[in-house]
Amino acid sequence: MAAKECIAYKSGYKYQLKKDYVTQIEIKPSAPIDTEYIKLDVNGRLTIANGYAWDGPSGPTIDTKNFMRGSLVHDALYQLIREEKLAEGPHRKIADQILKRMCREDGMFALRAGWVYAAVRWFGDSAVDPKKDMQHAPKGCP
Repeated sequence: MAAKECIAYKSGYKYQLKKDYVTQIEIKPSAPIDTEYIKLDVNGRLTIANGYAWDGPSGPTIDTKNFMRGSLVHDALYQLIREEKLAEGPHRKIADQILKRMCREDGMFALRAGWVYAAVRWFGDSAVDPKKDMQHAPKGCP
């Protein structure tokens, strides 16, 4: 019997960026960060590359236009924290504040933006866990 041909994957992505997105953020690492899809230079210039996939706004919420840009940047920053390219301690709260700021800039009501911020502060721990589980298929793969 032939060995199983297994795949490893992550689920949960709903959106894929179709054009590079560049923005200036408050996080300025001591050395440039350069991954396949995310770049962050020492001056806080964040570039998210065409093809980046993310799950959009999380939790019991509606994926509205005033939430999409913030969710993109927030997910990219949380990914850098999960990959230990950014330290969680000094950067997670700033990433959460950037999400709130971007949502407000994009027209989200202050009350909703405040709720979004509170939700990521209270429930975001698992999203930055570097041990976040990878899935495997088919059944029986390690």
